Amino acid sequence: MAASSSLGPTQNQRGRPHAYDQGYSHWVHPKYAFFLPVKVLSRVFRGKYLALLQQALRQRRIDCPSTLVRALLKEDWVVYAKPAFGDPVGVLRYLGRYTHRVAISNQRLLSFDGRSVSFRWKDYAHGNKQRIMTLTASEFLRRFCQHVLPRGFVRIRHFGYLANARRAALIALARQQLACQPPPTPHPTNSPKATWRCPRCGANMLIGPNLTAQQLAFRCDITDTS
Repeated sequence: MAASSSLGPTQNQRGRPHAYDQGYSHWVHPKYAFFLPVKVLSRVFRGKYLALLQQALRQRRIDCPSTLVRALLKEDWVVYAKPAFGDPVGVLRYLGRYTHRVAISNQRLLSFDGRSVSFRWKDYAHGNKQRIMTLTASEFLRRFCQHVLPRGFVRIRHFGYLANARRAALIALARQQLACQPPPTPHPTNSPKATWRCPRCGANMLIGPNLTAQQLAFRCDITDTS
């Protein structure tokens, strides 16, 4: 089965997960109009959480009354399920903010004087107010590199019928069984090369080479590790 764990299951979710049977003989449609019932999800979460809590108590990694677990078992836990997005466009926009963007956009960068970088940030603790922060160049690069994935990690990992090994064959089989036609192949267009303007002087910004964390370390003297 293919479904995204980052999407909150709700009882009114329109996008329904589907699955093949083990023999790939037909497409299995869901019985209900939602992925997981919220009450069932709450109980499963409660059971997993309290099982880890009991394990920590037995290993004496935490110190709390043993009656706490029994008391928590008697309470109904509330698990927040994010409302449905409503259409595929909303899903793609939500996921795209996490999979196809860098740690900071160009619009938030305000100035660089050769030593310090100033940028805008949103203060969620005080009504989403826009504030300005100034960091040394080395500290700015240190924080930025914390968002770079280590070698061997990928942002998007497909599984189920979308796994790389059999994706083409299974998608073709799914379209055949659902009587769906593949989308038309878009024709490439000669669009002008995108340019970015400096928010301070308005001149075109030059795109430099892609540097690894090791190359950045050689170019900058990173001494502040706070």
